[in-house]
Amino acid sequence: MANGFTRDGGVQDQIDATVTDAINRARAHLNHEHNETDYCLECGELIPEARRKIILGVELCVSCQEKEDAEEKKFSAYNRRASKDSQLR
Repeated sequence: MANGFTRDGGVQDQIDATVTDAINRARAHLNHEHNETDYCLECGELIPEARRKIILGVELCVSCQEKEDAEEKKFSAYNRRASKDSQLR
């Protein structure tokens, strides 16, 4: 059932577009070559062996990865489609 200015299925389209954007963003950050490195590309610290075994092609240590994830999160919450709900806030 559509409410306000949306058509039937509009809400689901919004959800699908958000999921697709998240998938595309994650794929863009995948390391396709699986370069083996023992040291963080940001700070130069040794990446723990357990982390290197679990995440193939890892390039950042935990603390640098957390900083990068926090920076990305700033942009992922931005509503590029300007839904009616976000305009009412």
